[in-house]
Amino acid sequence: MPDEPMPPSSELRASDAEREHAVEILSRAVADGRLSVDELDGRLQSAYAARTRRELASLIGDVSIDTELDRPAASTSRQGDGVAVREGPGGSGWIVSILGGHERKGYWRIARACTVVNVMGGSEIDLNDAELASLETQLNIYSLMGGCEVRVPDGVRVEVSKLALLGGNEVDLGVEHPPAGAPLIRIRIVSVMSGCEVRRGRKRSRAERRQDRALGEAERRGERDA
Repeated sequence: MPDEPMPPSSELRASDAEREHAVEILSRAVADGRLSVDELDGRLQSAYAARTRRELASLIGDVSIDTELDRPAASTSRQGDGVAVREGPGGSGWIVSILGGHERKGYWRIARACTVVNVMGGSEIDLNDAELASLETQLNIYSLMGGCEVRVPDGVRVEVSKLALLGGNEVDLGVEHPPAGAPLIRIRIVSVMSGCEVRRGRKRSRAERRQDRALGEAERRGERDA
């Protein structure tokens, strides 16, 4: 049988990377005043549910001249203790939580500069399995009556600047000293009636925390019986 013709580019199924790129364009359009927050909410839902590239293009066509969903391949390298760095364009540049929550974990690509906005909402940003688009990453976190938790991986350098008004920020990066050539993540935090936590390493599961408590209680019992 002859091979079936390929569908037009616009009818091709959308990839996760193309959906994320469309979401980034929409979020940037809100910051530029091209979209309202209400419009953004509806388009974000449509973007994540989109099945084809045509559907994604229709969502971003009236807010940005950047409607090309493809991205050129970038050079790949790995730096630090298992930290993935693929230098080049692309990646999530905006994470917006308004009257809700947003969680990023597992594999995802973070842009060279990423801005997190929490308004009466919260975000969980886990970079342990993320792919960095640059050896230097700028993460800006702005929270109003909300909050954010950030997990950074081992093997990266981290610099944090923070400001809290009627709130509090907590930074606990442990005692690790990554080498000078390791990837650098700069985090800028502004919290108003909010709070943000920055910690190194993976978040332990509820089962792991229960196991730790049980081991601690067993050790204390052993010390009392000795």
